Amino acid sequence: MDAGSSRSLENAVNRIYHDQLVPKINTSKKMSTLAHPPNILEMPQEIKKNCGGKQVEITLERIKMTKSIKEKQSNDLEKAAFKRKAEGEEKPTRKKEAKIIELDNQLITMPLPHIPLKNIMDVEMKLVYIDEVGVRYEFVESFMSTGSQPTCRVAEIVDPLSVPNFSFLPQIDKWLQVALKDASSCYRQKKYALAAGQFRTALELCSKGAVLEEPFDASAEDIASVASFIETKLVTCYLRMRKPDLALNHAHRSIVLNPAYFRNHLRQATVFRCLERYSEAARSAMIADYMFWLGGGREQSISKLIKLYWQAMIEEAITRAESFSVMYTPFATKIRADKIEKVKDVFTKTHPAYAEYIYTDLQTLHMLPQTVDWSSFPPQQYLLTLGFKNKEDGKFLEKISSRKLPIFTEHKTPFGLTREDTVRQMETMGKRILPILDFIRSTQLNGSFPASSGVMEKLQYAGLLSQLQRVKEQSQVINQAMAELATIPYLRDISQQEAELLQSLMADAMDTLEGRRNDNERVWNTIQKVGQIEDFLYQLEDSFLKTKKLRTARRQKTKMKRLQIVQQS
Repeated sequence: MDAGSSRSLENAVNRIYHDQLVPKINTSKKMSTLAHPPNILEMPQEIKKNCGGKQVEITLERIKMTKSIKEKQSNDLEKAAFKRKAEGEEKPTRKKEAKIIELDNQLITMPLPHIPLKNIMDVEMKLVYIDEVGVRYEFVESFMSTGSQPTCRVAEIVDPLSVPNFSFLPQIDKWLQVALKDASSCYRQKKYALAAGQFRTALELCSKGAVLEEPFDASAEDIASVASFIETKLVTCYLRMRKPDLALNHAHRSIVLNPAYFRNHLRQATVFRCLERYSEAARSAMIADYMFWLGGGREQSISKLIKLYWQAMIEEAITRAESFSVMYTPFATKIRADKIEKVKDVFTKTHPAYAEYIYTDLQTLHMLPQTVDWSSFPPQQYLLTLGFKNKEDGKFLEKISSRKLPIFTEHKTPFGLTREDTVRQMETMGKRILPILDFIRSTQLNGSFPASSGVMEKLQYAGLLSQLQRVKEQSQVINQAMAELATIPYLRDISQQEAELLQSLMADAMDTLEGRRNDNERVWNTIQKVGQIEDFLYQLEDSFLKTKKLRTARRQKTKMKRLQIVQQS
């Protein structure tokens, strides 16, 4: 699509959605895949007391609940597979697998179709900007026992007497309910600034304990669900006001408080899109689609819209990338060394300008929205290949991806950094490391924790921002990391050791936002120091081996000279 037609489309959408924040979509560059077409607003103190103080318990509860949800979904998949087998549907499955292997062998590159701007706006209008009036409660053991309802339950913000079907749900405090109804009324009248003010008033009521009618019997998770509802309302208000920078922390906190609700992730994706952070928008959309399925969502039309949004964000992330290009290769069998070399050869021919250094992600296979089906296990997976214009960028990525501990430093010793060193390392992480890692994770649902989760990297980046006294940026990064931490138990099975680390990281992150400890006491700083010491010891060992080899070579050379002298005499 040329620049003129792009501007015409954007003007048309501006006329249609005049009160909507229109993205600046870049359509000047094509992308390809392989073989498939395919001001800081702190959390109110009372919420911190009610939710933050019990974050460890909530995290443990999430781990238990997610395990039971996944077991139920796994049982459903087994039943579906047994049914297909009984109905004689094995042959189409075999045919599809053979076709994938054949494509795998051919390694054909095909351009991905461009997704029009209007389609992206349609998704947001249908799924992001809807005027929700219900609180989504995260934990529903009564529903889970029957297995007939999704994970989140809904309590309408209306007169409880008019909704007898929800009498078993926690009842919202009457004053909070009035504030929420007033705010929703302003929102429907498109008075978004007034609505945001009313929702902030609602958060203040929460900070004074006015959340549920029976506060002493209220659970931390139910209070968190109500607070999450208010936070996500503030997200939509600020997006309508074209202030995505003010919406960002609210989007993160809505997920921290209720990570199971898919719209929280989709709204975060929209905020990232408006800020032109497309890789992070793609990952949020991917998680939204997975959460929709995990929560029992059965409407294929909604899932298709989310996948379309996910695909558009990946496309835009690749289009905007200047330092690297990318290729995805479908794999149905084990990856062999000769196949990797073949992929690299195809990449070099397809993207010659990005062949200075080619990196293949062998740690985790990736998924694309065009082919992913969460109900089939395993879904179609892809090998990700990245090519760089700058050889040093590729080597640096290879180096950090091979480390056992997720630490990033160019400093030679583990004994502290000067301010200049801190600035240089912060810029390295912010401009060279995190953008590439964010892109890698845009198609990687469940990377290993903590090494490939992206959380440690962001927390360490927040530590550097703290040393440079860039408080606003530090707060945003920590809130984002907390949203990732709250989501991890839903995305992958975690061990007891990983659960303990996750709880410690979440507690330390919340303490950092509240200013309770200095950075030297943080878990992520301890891990970074251990990693730095390991790197330092490795460098010493490497230096020792080089010295030993040099001495051996010198001795050999001296021995040869002596032998020559003896022979000549």
